Amino acid sequence: MLRVTRAILHVFDFESGSTYFSDAPLDLDNRQAKSYVQRHLRKTLANAESRHGEFPEESDFAGGLREYLAGEVDFVPFSLQIAQWFWEELRRSDNLEECDLLVADFTDTGEALKAAPDAPQAAVDEAFEGEGRRYFAILLLPRKKAFIHEVGASNEILRQDSALPNPSQKVDTYVLIDAQTLGIDYHDKDRSVAGETVQLVPGKLLRCRETPSSHEVIDEVTVIVQDLAEEYGLTPAVEVSRAKAAVARHADLEETVEPAAVGRAVFEDRPEVAERFEREAQERRLPEEVPVRRGVANRLAGKHRIRTDTGIEISFPSDLADKPGYLDFSRDQDGHIRITISNVASIENR
Repeated sequence: MLRVTRAILHVFDFESGSTYFSDAPLDLDNRQAKSYVQRHLRKTLANAESRHGEFPEESDFAGGLREYLAGEVDFVPFSLQIAQWFWEELRRSDNLEECDLLVADFTDTGEALKAAPDAPQAAVDEAFEGEGRRYFAILLLPRKKAFIHEVGASNEILRQDSALPNPSQKVDTYVLIDAQTLGIDYHDKDRSVAGETVQLVPGKLLRCRETPSSHEVIDEVTVIVQDLAEEYGLTPAVEVSRAKAAVARHADLEETVEPAAVGRAVFEDRPEVAERFEREAQERRLPEEVPVRRGVANRLAGKHRIRTDTGIEISFPSDLADKPGYLDFSRDQDGHIRITISNVASIENR
């Protein structure tokens, strides 16, 4: 559950060269505005493609953020500084993109509110009695063109150029900063500035030291496991599903994943393969540890899908690979793979 404390929207109009900076936060008592902000923040928070970073000691942005978090700078003036920076940087782009800037201060308890969406405020407050994690968020919302009707004596079709992205739509450029640790999650896209390809968020705004995203690390781990399984005559489907189960298990306990620990868990009976895994991880420059939120890990690694050369597709919980008697793989004398599904009480058409 997310509780948005403050949020503000600043508007850029590159076509006219004008800015429309807000001098007051959004009215979060407005259900539509609150829901829109919450849904975008929730989707951004759960994005497995977020890259991770750390502020350098000399970071000006980190200094300003610390002042805001300490209550030395108010929310609106701080958001205006950020909006002015983005305006100056984006207007230099070779391909101008109409967009708005959403800045928010919110808390995530990691818990879902069991009450209905229109639950009374008392129920919402009760859900936040426990400790939560506070974040500072910056989202660049690309505007899109849409067509609307205008009702009159003769109904007309008009083009509307100020439509915001739907809450279900991913945002390409954003920053999420943990208020306690100042750990950074971000995503950005390449932009052309004076013929040079740049990413504004990591390279200019944050100037942060970056690490791969959770998605990238988990993909690399599963590729290494599959390659080693094939090399050592193991069953790749089994070993990769065990790797995914280890990722989900570690993330559920610590909200982090250590690639080397995953390798040791998968190849615990083959120390020489575990050593090879660790060397491969080092050669690919995987981080020793990467943050992975529980929901993200379950979505990426909770299930494993395989497809046979006969066209049969099977999707199963990854942890079944470590539970004999449910899904077993074996080879016939002719080398063909036998898949046995057991302990099934019922089957449903999907």
